[in-house]
Amino acid sequence: MSFRYKNFKQFYYLKSTLKLLIPNRYFQWRLSSLLKHAEKRNDKSYLFERINHYIKIEKPFASIPDSLRIGDIKFPDKLKTYHFDTREFTRYFPDDYRINRIFGDVSYLPKNPSIVKSRPITPDNSNAILLNLNKIRHFTFPKDITPYHQKKNKLIWRGALYEHHTLRLKCLQTLYDYEQCDIGHTSNRQPYLKWRKPRLNMYNMLQHKFVMVIEGNDVATSLKWVMASNSVVIMTKPRFETWFMESKLIPDYHYILVNDDYSDVIEKINHYLAHPDQALQIINNAHAYIQQFKNKKREKLISLMVLNKYFQLQQ
Repeated sequence: MSFRYKNFKQFYYLKSTLKLLIPNRYFQWRLSSLLKHAEKRNDKSYLFERINHYIKIEKPFASIPDSLRIGDIKFPDKLKTYHFDTREFTRYFPDDYRINRIFGDVSYLPKNPSIVKSRPITPDNSNAILLNLNKIRHFTFPKDITPYHQKKNKLIWRGALYEHHTLRLKCLQTLYDYEQCDIGHTSNRQPYLKWRKPRLNMYNMLQHKFVMVIEGNDVATSLKWVMASNSVVIMTKPRFETWFMESKLIPDYHYILVNDDYSDVIEKINHYLAHPDQALQIINNAHAYIQQFKNKKREKLISLMVLNKYFQLQQ
């Protein structure tokens, strides 16, 4: 039963590797026609709204001295998914174009315009240019086969716990002993072993009506697949965003908003258990939000246009 909830990274690696066999000249030849096609689309305003959200810079900027030529980028020993996801689109551009990229969890603001997976949600985050990186992990939308009304009347959470995960620590301190909550971390660290519980796969997590989503190093990986499910997301207001545009999520419309100290979680759970129609409406709103990311051709075009704007502004 849980097979359909798995994410097969091996297939992703195989497909991405095979794509590298196609010469870059083929993709560079296609770029012009793809960009021209964007000008004729009926959803042109939507395209540019998203492009300008991902890359907020509007004025030319100087090329960064230690940036890489696209043609000189080598296959890395680590963070291979970031490399594949970047290379998928940079190969549409000339080899002598230069790119500054920061791979991994980015929870700070880069000093120079840089391609990143994640960025803080702040007014001054324009140097952090979002691309859909590590999407095999972050952009997973399983088909949840369990209807909301058949799920357990509980809140579930599992995740890693480090000393700097202040939100996760506060959640455990506040909610661990409540009967309505099945929460626990999966790390083997002192002095937090009293809150440790066994890992659960995605299928088992989604047997609960409410799933707590808590940011860690940056965004919470689980947010996308929970919003795609028949469970309801409960979380604090997001502090980081990715290609998913977490800053555009509306509290109590796409997810149930709770206080940063988790003091109102039990109250919120009881309210939505008493009003299942409201919980179902949030689930439907979340599904509608997810739907915009399922148009693969449009997502590809937006990625290319983000990079094109980046390269065109670079001097």
